[in-house]
Amino acid sequence: MDVDTTLALFDRQMRKEARPDPAPARVERTGEVVRQVGPGELWNGVLWSGLDEAGTGADQAIARQVAEYRAQPGVESFEWKLYSHDRPADLGDRLAAAGFVADDTEALMVAEAADVAALAAPLPEGVELLPVTDTAGVEPVAAVHDEAFAVGTGARIRARLLAQLAAAPESLVVLLAMAGDRPVCAARMDFAEGTDFAGLWGGGTVAEWRGRGIYRALVAHRARVAVERGYRYLFVDASDQSRPILARLGFVQLATTTPYEYRLR
Repeated sequence: MDVDTTLALFDRQMRKEARPDPAPARVERTGEVVRQVGPGELWNGVLWSGLDEAGTGADQAIARQVAEYRAQPGVESFEWKLYSHDRPADLGDRLAAAGFVADDTEALMVAEAADVAALAAPLPEGVELLPVTDTAGVEPVAAVHDEAFAVGTGARIRARLLAQLAAAPESLVVLLAMAGDRPVCAARMDFAEGTDFAGLWGGGTVAEWRGRGIYRALVAHRARVAVERGYRYLFVDASDQSRPILARLGFVQLATTTPYEYRLR
């Protein structure tokens, strides 16, 4: 994989020319900034800023986003999704000075979907993979997130999945791994129509079931679905925990990304 070429394609398709999450979310372009706006628990944030190396107008662009998001009814916070190659180089410092709070930095990792789909990745004995298509299935997914990541994350995932399944069920695949009646892992894949990229999200495994190949199996399964739908690449914002697993599956790091959150209310 040519890292520079693939990163440029990702920037163009997934950031500069971003498609919104399902309605009522929308993508707006204000000057050099591309952002998504949506009510309730839908994701709100800046995807692309297009600022120059000198930072001309950067502080004004940041202030404008704060003011315009503040005017959005029902939006309590938004995120400025900063990538390591974004300009100016001190954009993170400028965001922090404006009141944004940085979360953990993750690795933007990409792989050829066909390569990952060809991997042998069986589920452990006694574990079954189930598709999630309705409210009843979303509840155990939210429970896995609360247990695998942090209490409280499940509520946001629940709201987002319910909205997306209701508005555009074809835009995602949600999977739940069950060991008997125990939900042990959950993951989803989002499809950006008209692009080469399918995004892998979640992949949370409860503590006592880690290290048994479930995460790997869910990645390979989603890769096969992506290939069937005509997507060339898989991308992941990978944590420190998942990055080495993904590297062994053939994913290549293109950049890092850090979410900067601004609380509006």
